[in-house]
Amino acid sequence: VRNLDQQTLLRSAARSISGLADVLVQEVRNPLSGIRGAAQLLSENVAATDVKLTKLICDDVDRIDALVERLSAFTETSSEYRLVNVHRILEHVRQLAVKDFAAEIIISEHYDPSLPYVWGSRDQFERMFLNLLKNAAESVRRNKGAGKIILETRYEPGVGRILPGTSRWRHLPLVVSVCDTGAGVCETTRNHLFEPFSDKEAGDYGLHLAYASKVTDDHGGMIDVESRHNFTKIKIYLPAASESQK
Repeated sequence: VRNLDQQTLLRSAARSISGLADVLVQEVRNPLSGIRGAAQLLSENVAATDVKLTKLICDDVDRIDALVERLSAFTETSSEYRLVNVHRILEHVRQLAVKDFAAEIIISEHYDPSLPYVWGSRDQFERMFLNLLKNAAESVRRNKGAGKIILETRYEPGVGRILPGTSRWRHLPLVVSVCDTGAGVCETTRNHLFEPFSDKEAGDYGLHLAYASKVTDDHGGMIDVESRHNFTKIKIYLPAASESQK
């Protein structure tokens, strides 16, 4: 019951941020480009002492544009759904991680070979799991110790949920987890972990987990977190592809 109530709140939050993202992407990005271009032109014709002011304008415009870019993931765009092998996606994002932001962190894999296919958007899944890996790597670094990240999959045929507003049961047997031995999640943050802008101190403003919540819900799944001292596990529950989709 607690999880279902939480999922309802998360759906509302994700839909709200989607509307905001549509407005920002359409109405903010173009003016930002104009402001930045004007500042660059001014820098060529002002005194040397004022160049730092035009640079300040450009830097702030870039910071706002980066935030709008993060929000653009929430815009309501149509995605191509197909049969997706979750293990291939996890392997792809793991390789991206070890070559970039998690180069110094051990990433282990514990996969269930019996995991079936999922019907969904490969692009959205890749972005979601890459974001979760970034969060895990950041948590490990904050802990200032030797930490690691663990990618897990398992098949649990008894897991599912009742669809909101109906009595229909949806099976969610695919469980994909991103675990880390980082700093953990404090109790006050845990209750708002998947809400947009829940963590203003984080580089992503809490948008990575909010995006994971949206993608999971769009695919008929459910998301949950388990956290204790020096351990956090983000669990994604997904439905298997039906026979008609194969």
